[in-house]
This record gives sequence, structure tokens and C-alpha cells, in this order.
Amino acid sequence: MSTQAQSNLGEVFASVASNYRGSDIDLHTVYREMREQTPVIEENFMARLGVPSIAGLDPNRPTFTLFKYDDVMAVMRDASRFTNGFIAEGLGSFFDGLILTAMDGEAHKSIRNLLQPVFMPETVNRWKQTKIDPVIRNEYIRPLVPNKGADLMDFALYFPIRVIYALIGFPEDKPEEIEQYAAWALAILAGPQVDPEKAAAARGAAMEAAKALYDVVKVVVAERRAAGAEGDDLISRLIRAEYQGRSLDDHEIATFVRSLLPAASETTTRTFGTLMALLLEHPETLERVRNDRSLVNKAIDEAVRFEPVATFKVRQVAEDMTIRGVAIPKGAMVQCIVTSANRDEEAFENADVFDIDRRAKPSFGFGFGPHMCIGQFVAKTEINCALNAILDLLPNIRLDPNQPAPEIVGAQLRGPHYLHVLWD
Repeated sequence: MSTQAQSNLGEVFASVASNYRGSDIDLHTVYREMREQTPVIEENFMARLGVPSIAGLDPNRPTFTLFKYDDVMAVMRDASRFTNGFIAEGLGSFFDGLILTAMDGEAHKSIRNLLQPVFMPETVNRWKQTKIDPVIRNEYIRPLVPNKGADLMDFALYFPIRVIYALIGFPEDKPEEIEQYAAWALAILAGPQVDPEKAAAARGAAMEAAKALYDVVKVVVAERRAAGAEGDDLISRLIRAEYQGRSLDDHEIATFVRSLLPAASETTTRTFGTLMALLLEHPETLERVRNDRSLVNKAIDEAVRFEPVATFKVRQVAEDMTIRGVAIPKGAMVQCIVTSANRDEEAFENADVFDIDRRAKPSFGFGFGPHMCIGQFVAKTEINCALNAILDLLPNIRLDPNQPAPEIVGAQLRGPHYLHVLWD
């Protein structure tokens, strides 16, 4: 394996963050101006900020950028006029094109229907009792208690990896191997690059990591099938799954599971970090949540609205159309700025305020419509368990006044890089 893939998880996580960070500008102020003055523009706005595309963009394809809630909602919910197949040319090329986000139409619908039951609340709530909550409490938070202080981002990096790989069906007694697999998964995310000089090397490393990950997943799939696939883990459930008389072979299961892994831990890590940063910056809200745990999920949803990790989504236009008077030709790309839509004043009252009491309304942090993140309920359940465990076991948790305060940064894959806290 190349030295890049062997580098430790923290380094790979940091390098992925810097790859997508873009320019350090006040994004929310810029987006407010765009919503007011030019809500639809003919430009690849994220490229202007220095963010690489996962889309394998043909430079000759025109790109339009949308900033308003209603426009983003219209795109997200209409998968026939706004398609995803182009992702197979970009990030999807690291997965043989077999990646749910790169599928359209009936192919997408049938595969998603096959996979969906595995990710439904009924299954995930069972996992919550048997795997998610005990692992987070007993393996991660309890050992921290005597330390009286920590950088919570260290915890945030490791617990989602430990949990998601256990849920998938990997052996639970080989933590070093799991960390290696997680580093490979993150290396795939670093494949798309803005700098052409770095692009070839990063692409090579991503391909190498994708191949290594596929090989280890395929072994686990074969082992699970040979053992009768009776477990409650994701791989066993996928082996047993049927939809309209069709089931998945080992290659399909291994390819799909591999395509889940780059985002499976990454998004949870950053969303948890952002939620904790926001609560610690609002101690009165943190205290309310501590005293009334029914507010935990509201706090998670509001953090996902207020500072989404995945800040934009891209679709391709299947026919000529006009949006807010701007003509968009068939084949063009539309870039939906989720961070902007989630703070659109016409959709959310006091949109720039972190308010866990706001009336429930869809936001786009986990996408929306047919391509909504299939694993979002797993991610939210992990974060729910982590926050509850922290509130139960780390009394009077607060920001460490002797360390720099957390900053939520990044034009894409947004979140804090450190989160220094103390407790009694």
C-alpha cells in the first residue's frame, strides 16, 4: 500500500478538509447578497471559491448556481428534470459507477427500494440499543471521564467509524484494520482536486484506496454469505434483501458498501462537531437540552440547517428551462447552494439564528427528494447517542477558556477542526 494510504486517520481527515475548504470568506454574508441581488447566476460558484467538483465536469458544460430555497427545493424534488448520472464520471469512477447518488430513474428506484429497509428507523433503533449506544458510552465516553478535558473532535473522528463498520458487519475485534479502511475511504474523497498538478497523483491514490477497500469488503461479504447471512448487520441484510424478485450478488454488495464508506463516518464526524460547537456557544440552550432530552433531535436538525456539512448539491438539466428569468439549456449543470437555501429569509424566520424551537421545515443538509441521504437516520441516531452520553457522563461540560474557541469552516465539508472542552 502506498505511504499516503498508510498515513494516520487524523492526517487524512485534515487533508480532505483542506482539499474542500476553499477560500476563507464570510460565506453567509456572500450568500445573503447573492440571494438578494443575483439568485441565479451562470457560473460554477464553488469553483470560484476553489472547491473541487465530484462531478467529473466537462469544462465546456455551462454551470448555473442557485441560491434561493424555493429553487433548490424544486431541483431536489424533481429527479426526472434534474439528473445525477454525471456523478458516475467523477466520484463514481472510483466505484465502477455503481454508486447510488449517480443513478437515475428506474435503476435508482429499484436499487434504493432494495436498500431502504436496512436504513429504516425500525432497524436502526434496534442497532441503537444493541450496538450504537453501548459502543459510544462504554468504549469512548466513560474512559474520558477522569481526564476532565479533551478535544472532542478526537472522539468525533473515531466513534462514527467504529459504529458504522460494526453495523456493516466487519469484525469488531480489529480496530487497527478498521482505521486503515477508514483512511482508505477518506483518501477516495481526496480524489477530486482543483490543482491539475495534484489531480493525477490524488486520482491514483484514490483509485488505489478504492481497490483496497473493495477487496476487504468483498472478503467480509463472502464470509457472511458462507455463514448463512443470518445476522442483523448491513451486509447480512443486503445478502437476504429482495425487491421484485431480485437480490444482489457479492460484487454489487461489496461495491455498494464501499460507496457508503467515504461519507458514512465523515459526515457524522463533522455534523456532531458542528452541533457540539453550537450548543457550547449557547450554554443556555445546552442546559435546556440537558434537562429535556426530547430536544436532542430538534438540536440536531437545527444544526444541520444552520451549518450543513455538505454545502452544495449538483444536478444536470434534462431539458431546456428558465429559472427566475435565466435561460438554462439542456445538459447544463445546476449547482444548488444548500448553505444559502438553508438560511433563506423567505423560508426561515430569523434564519441566521441558531434556534432549536423553530417550526419543523425541510432543510437540505442531508439532501432532499429521491436522492435524500439513505443513511441519514443512522447518522442522526449516532449523534443522538453521542450527545446523550456526553450530557449523562461529562458534568458541566463547557468550552476550555485557555484554548482557541471552535470555528466552523470550509466552503464544502464544513465543520470545526478542534473542540476543546472541560468538565467537572
